[in-house]
Amino acid sequence: MNVLEQLPGPENLKKLMIVQAALNTILCETEWLRYHSFVQEWDEGVCMAKIDNGAGDHLIMLFSAEGSIIKGFDHESQLSPYAQDEHKVWPGIYDYVPNELLLHLEHEGIEKEDVTFCMWRRNSDSRWQKGKVEIPKGAEDGSGFLIGAIYQTPEDFVQFAKDYFEIELPVDIVKKVYEGVSITVEMIQTINPDCATEEVYRELESLGLI
Repeated sequence: MNVLEQLPGPENLKKLMIVQAALNTILCETEWLRYHSFVQEWDEGVCMAKIDNGAGDHLIMLFSAEGSIIKGFDHESQLSPYAQDEHKVWPGIYDYVPNELLLHLEHEGIEKEDVTFCMWRRNSDSRWQKGKVEIPKGAEDGSGFLIGAIYQTPEDFVQFAKDYFEIELPVDIVKKVYEGVSITVEMIQTINPDCATEEVYRELESLGLI
């Protein structure tokens, strides 16, 4: 299965990212250290989800009335602007991206030129699309491992938390969060007894998960 086929539709992707952002909020009180995050009103009419592995790689997902766009950056990829003498976006990455979606990447907080792959999907499209990019033999654009950091099952997230946060999470509670059950104070305390429960609860309210 190729990377585009691994991606769920925009609505399901958005729900997944909200769930993972909520779990990260409970697991990690320091916002900039969170692996998955979500902002409901990042810009007018635009939600933003982000994956940041803390090692210089990121995945930014923007959801709008026009559609959705994903910008990924693998700092070790040969397609990175920093790996080239000219320091420019690799040819083809932004080709054919609809202007109404590409405009969302112009926001100063996005760093549009820090990119090794881009995917998009208008709301009228039946599948995700990607520009025609010539990737050198033996090179990768980072989409495989970054899209792989969108954990589509509770079990996958539990394994991630064990590896990244070194925490054993209760699978039954994580399943409830994935199923859309409203998160309670008891659930928060079960997942992370050491967190500032009231502060976490307020943050989760802003994600619409309470």
